[in-house]
Amino acid sequence: MGFRLKPTQGVLGLLCIMYFITYIDRVNIGMAATVMQKDLGLSHTELGFVFSAFAWPYLLFQIIGGWVGDKFGPRKTLFWCGVIWAIATILTGLVNGLITLFLARFLLGFGEGATFPTSTRAQQSWIPIRKRGFAQGVTHSCARLGSAVTPPIVGALMIALTWRGSFIILGIVSLFWGVVWVLYFRNEPADHPAITEEELKILPPPATGPKPKAPWGKLIRRLWPVTLTYFCYGWCLWLYLNWIPSFFKSNYHLDIKHTALFASLAFFAGVVGDTLGGVISDYLLHRTHNVRFSRLSVVFVAFVGALSSLVPIFFFHGLTIVSICLSSGFFFAEMCIGPIWSIPMDIAPKFAGTAAGIMNSGSALAAIASPIVAGIIIDKTHNWYLPFIVSIFVMFVGAICTFMMHPEQPLEADEQPILGKTVAAQ
Repeated sequence: MGFRLKPTQGVLGLLCIMYFITYIDRVNIGMAATVMQKDLGLSHTELGFVFSAFAWPYLLFQIIGGWVGDKFGPRKTLFWCGVIWAIATILTGLVNGLITLFLARFLLGFGEGATFPTSTRAQQSWIPIRKRGFAQGVTHSCARLGSAVTPPIVGALMIALTWRGSFIILGIVSLFWGVVWVLYFRNEPADHPAITEEELKILPPPATGPKPKAPWGKLIRRLWPVTLTYFCYGWCLWLYLNWIPSFFKSNYHLDIKHTALFASLAFFAGVVGDTLGGVISDYLLHRTHNVRFSRLSVVFVAFVGALSSLVPIFFFHGLTIVSICLSSGFFFAEMCIGPIWSIPMDIAPKFAGTAAGIMNSGSALAAIASPIVAGIIIDKTHNWYLPFIVSIFVMFVGAICTFMMHPEQPLEADEQPILGKTVAAQ
């Protein structure tokens, strides 16, 4: 009997591909930055503002986009998101200066802003509770895999088609994903033509009655510690995504091929960290039935490991040692992803998209500030290591903020904490 892809596996697979593609489309500019900077006559500060252009609408649509995903469903929301970010990627290959480049990246942020919160809303219906950490970890590991393969892919496309052609090709691929998604996915698992009773039994029961209005005040009060913690992670993330290729190329005078190699090594470490963090969190939840311990312990270790990994680069500047330290730092930072993205679902299962959007607004805010601060520091000091000092301090703050989160306390009074039998039943 041949292998049959279950709809739950198919949905998770499509979400993994979406995370993979979205990160290629947002990280590609980092690999092409040095060539674009020369062609368009940009300073490091101007380049930092271009990097931040993505984050302004991305920040806005974290919350609004999460609400849209809750209200209209992931099927339509993610389809139209895919169309918009694909067009933005294509337009990036057609820019002629600072303003048009800023606007193209701004449109990309508009298209991608609702994707991750809406994905969390889809996972709320399609993923069993006991596998949420794994699902969030593996989808985000695919995002980091996208980051890891972007340098060699974009590098090869730049050599063959110039940097402009690389953006156009990647945008066309994004359009194809949106078509497949809207044809395959259904908002409710029971509506999928290939779903089985066996699969439906392990999934959360569908919501009944009219959709409740999001309690914005309660959500913000419960999620602001999670948002602050995620801001600290996001600061480190966006420093890596935007500046690591330029760091290796400019600081060590590497060519495109070697720049792609060392940037990829750091991002591949994040792929492992993403998956491992989610698996460990789920394992601890299964063994201890303590949702707070299983989420927070992994997040805390992630922050401490990340900041500790970066300290040696201020004393040892050899390419190999610095590459290992940066890869280790990204590995640990990414370990927090699976557990922290599970927390909005733990706290507010009925409003998972909105809750995830509130949390991810922290990373979006960091995406505005982090690349700008790094660009200004590099222009003023010509020192590529100083931005990492700021990241060490921010991650120390994140480690402290970890203990302010309470995923064991559900938003609604009639919802039980995810303990013991509740987990096993799912």
